[in-house]
Amino acid sequence: MAKHVIVGAGQVGGHVAELLANAGHEVVVVTRSGSGPRRAGVTLVAADAGDAATMRRITEGAEVLYNCANPQYHRWARDWPPIAASLVSAAEAAGAVLAVLGNLYGYGPVDGPMTEDLPLASTGVKGRVRARMWEDLLAAHRSGRVRVTEVRGSDYFGPHASDQSYFGERLLGPLLSSGKPAMVPWNPDVPHSWTYLPDVARALVAAAARESAWGRAWHVPTGPAMTMREVAERLCLLAGAPAPRFRRLPGWMLTAAGLAVPFLKELKEIRYQFDRPFILDSSASEAALDLAPTPMDDALKETLAWWRGR
Repeated sequence: MAKHVIVGAGQVGGHVAELLANAGHEVVVVTRSGSGPRRAGVTLVAADAGDAATMRRITEGAEVLYNCANPQYHRWARDWPPIAASLVSAAEAAGAVLAVLGNLYGYGPVDGPMTEDLPLASTGVKGRVRARMWEDLLAAHRSGRVRVTEVRGSDYFGPHASDQSYFGERLLGPLLSSGKPAMVPWNPDVPHSWTYLPDVARALVAAAARESAWGRAWHVPTGPAMTMREVAERLCLLAGAPAPRFRRLPGWMLTAAGLAVPFLKELKEIRYQFDRPFILDSSASEAALDLAPTPMDDALKETLAWWRGR
């Protein structure tokens, strides 16, 4: 079995570690705090992913290096460049494939479903950060320095979703526990793609393992778009909970809250993702990676089981 190094143990990194460890691989998880799945087959290392020398040492002998890091939302422009450069250096020194967890920000506002061949035309700060990261990775791949691939999903939901997830603590708590209206910053009736976390991990591992997948980006297999209300209604039905109620935060309140909470301030840049249909087309990756999205009911049942067993 091969050595796999994962940077980040959050929403996706933890799932990737479990998936690889279950397959019998040697797994090393790198975070600043040394956190991650505490189980056989997984070694946890506390390190700064932006320290190139340290990452080269940790990655020595690895077959794949996974970039599942997640800098604080308001610090992307500052924190991502040194991490990205460090991991390219580490993968190059080890001869490892560099598999990167991306997102859809680089496309910016589009009309119609998003496919992998769309230009990275975002003009937003975070969108340009992600676009530049991929452009640099692709240049390194084409020059022969390192073999790279990237997978991009829409908004995450599922077991171990963070409090920043739209279907994390902020929504599941009111819907399943308190019975109070769920406070949402956007219109809950706009069609939107929702990507299941275990599907993200499976796509990242599959893209890293296939030579035919290297040198390009792939969308995570994702089911048909649904409005936030439709997903919540299905979730509540499966849970035996009352029908969901929503209360939309006024714009002025979101602006005021952003003065104290940097994450909320940053939401302005991605408002377009909820003002119009935001739909991911994953047909190319489903065919190329031989994967399919988890059916929504199955995904929601797993999410409920995780929520209730926390």
